Amino acid sequence: MKKVITIAVTALMFIGQAYNTKTEAQTKKSETMNSEEQYTFELSEKVIRQKVTFKNRYGIELAGDLYLPKNGGNNLPAIAISGPFGAVKEQSSGLYANQMAERGFIALAFDPSYTGESSGEPRNVASPDINTEDFSAAIDFLGLYEKVDRNKLGIIGICGFGGFALNATAVDKRVKAVATTSMYDMSRVNAEGYFGSTTPEQRSKMLEEMSLQRWKDAKNGTPEYPENGLGQTNEKSPQFVKEYYDYYKTERGFHERSINSNGAWTATNSLSFMNMPLLTYIKEISPRPLLIIAGENAHSKYFSEDAYKSASEPKELMIIPNGVHTDLYDQMDKIPFDKLESFFNKNLK
Repeated sequence: MKKVITIAVTALMFIGQAYNTKTEAQTKKSETMNSEEQYTFELSEKVIRQKVTFKNRYGIELAGDLYLPKNGGNNLPAIAISGPFGAVKEQSSGLYANQMAERGFIALAFDPSYTGESSGEPRNVASPDINTEDFSAAIDFLGLYEKVDRNKLGIIGICGFGGFALNATAVDKRVKAVATTSMYDMSRVNAEGYFGSTTPEQRSKMLEEMSLQRWKDAKNGTPEYPENGLGQTNEKSPQFVKEYYDYYKTERGFHERSINSNGAWTATNSLSFMNMPLLTYIKEISPRPLLIIAGENAHSKYFSEDAYKSASEPKELMIIPNGVHTDLYDQMDKIPFDKLESFFNKNLK
């Protein structure tokens, strides 16, 4: 069992690594993207989308799409949205923003630092600190936007950015309410493996390999990007890896700039996550409300359940019947947008 789980962790962390062979559908979509920007969903007729940029406190310029209700007026509640881990704003976060704007919120979907259209070098690096800061930078932007009531700001985090969303809300008291869907605790899964399956010996070996890799990267002047990931998915792969493939590597969710679709994390990407727990201060979200949403059959459900147990009231855990992890990326019959609407309407006062 430990061998299977260890392989699954590797598949998660290196989703889409250096896999350059595309299907015909992906190639066609990539060619179209060169002349006209592509999204994995249709923009609502009730919504306006605008390109925006803003900087975080490290000076990294973040790229976002701002979604505005056409008949919204001023002094509106606003929500910052990002995720999944390794995705871009043209995928799930944009879909969420589109739906929330249709329901009367101003919503900002953004690319995290070092990914997508956001700046930062080297490319395709994640950080428990910087990606937490990315959410606060989005709150900076929304609080200064002329149509937003800065006393009505919330966050939605999807997948790995669910953990960053909780961490950001704990420290950033401007955030009045937070929701997560298909949440991952990226520190925990990197440090422990799924369900704590990584042994001390395995952890030590992983850290030693990444430590030595730093000398190679320093000598070369560029990071190494491992050749491993969704491109190697086959009938023997874990079911959840097949589900990732079905979203990121097919017409359903493929995007040229998505790391999971068409890129690679650096070989040392896990280092800081293995040493810096994300949810240490989750209780400090209280007394602000927390909504955690997960699929009943999601491999990641235990992250949401454990976060819920660790958090203080007010909190709510919503389990989607028969849902898997990736259903909450884009399946309109599974994502409870009515619940998200009522949650933020109630709590962004």
